[in-house]
Amino acid sequence: MASLNVGNLGEYLREQRRNAQLSLRQLADAAGVSNPYLSQIERGLRKPSAEVLQQVAKALRISAETLYVRAGILDAERDRDEVETRAVILADPSLNERQKQVLLQIYESFRKENGFGTGEAAAEDAGDTVSDTAVRGARTAGGSSDAGPRRTAG
Repeated sequence: MASLNVGNLGEYLREQRRNAQLSLRQLADAAGVSNPYLSQIERGLRKPSAEVLQQVAKALRISAETLYVRAGILDAERDRDEVETRAVILADPSLNERQKQVLLQIYESFRKENGFGTGEAAAEDAGDTVSDTAVRGARTAGGSSDAGPRRTAG
């Protein structure tokens, strides 16, 4: 079945490339991969790494997660919300890297507590509950004593 997923990925990539009006060579250059390698991916002969998929997605200006699902790297239904949440946290320019990591640890601890733990290193580091250190880190990293997690309507 892996070849089926890779084939679907290749067809999808070709379609996206054509929609973007890019030649195979232009996309390969923009993504930083070789022209023959990209051609093999499009024909379903190669299964690219997540890193290559991310580079191709960036060049096509599409979601890398979509390509991960097409390639069988992510389970679409189970992982989509988690991936989107992580992406939003990591993309937030108002947080520094330390704050992002603490927030991800807290997020993982809540997921694990609710039975949705992942294999991510953050889940292992966070433990079963949010540590006092992580909470203090989140508060001090934000420069305010009330910088802990907040609930929003939604």
